[in-house]
Amino acid sequence: MTKECSDSQAYLDKKKLFDSMLTVYGRKPVLEALQDISTRIHRLHLADSNKSAEIMDEIIALAKAKGAEILYHNRQALSRISKNSSQDQGVAADLMCRGFQTYDIFLQKKAGEKFTLLALDGISNPQNLGMIIRSACAGNIDGILLPQYGSAQIDPLVIKASAGTVFRAPILRCNSLAAALKDFKAQGTLICSLSSHAKSELKEFKPQQACIYVLGNETDGVSKEVAQLCNEQVRIAMNNGVESLNVAVTAALIAFR
Repeated sequence: MTKECSDSQAYLDKKKLFDSMLTVYGRKPVLEALQDISTRIHRLHLADSNKSAEIMDEIIALAKAKGAEILYHNRQALSRISKNSSQDQGVAADLMCRGFQTYDIFLQKKAGEKFTLLALDGISNPQNLGMIIRSACAGNIDGILLPQYGSAQIDPLVIKASAGTVFRAPILRCNSLAAALKDFKAQGTLICSLSSHAKSELKEFKPQQACIYVLGNETDGVSKEVAQLCNEQVRIAMNNGVESLNVAVTAALIAFR
């Protein structure tokens, strides 16, 4: 193998590791993550100012048992890693999540195949995000398009609401949801939003090709930019004058449609 090939492979391996990584912070969230037999840990980050405590001893023991590299930092350096100095409690862990990848890798692997995704357009409530992840992981969903900007990100509240399923959920990362949807649409994927004015009902909608269901913001719904990309709309029939459902409930109905 030439040096150029070796360097290229090393870069791809490093990128794959980074794309699958989730940084969890806080003593209890990190402990619970390490107690999950399905999680793999790359590095455990600790503040060098941490005092001895039973929970810290357990975290360190579990990290060692899983073969993690353990690093000690000053508080300032640790806060740069956790990105939440007020809640990290001197602990952060880089987890390698088997379901995490960038959307373009998924698109390359699944080109020409039929699949079903959820796309999250401005979902801002961490509890909703966690419950959506849980339903998608349990149901018939092949991936969740989660943009880096404009939506809630995975934090201890999301992890708790997901009941730990986030560590094995099929999360597809993207910077811009609209840009990602354009790429999927260019390869023939159907982009579908939910609307009370749609003619087709969700229970009757049976796409014969790859399909992405877009879930909009809890208050404003699907953004204008994303709505313009949708080529289908479906509705969920309501009774007793109810206008809409919580977005996490909607996700569950789609996952088990």
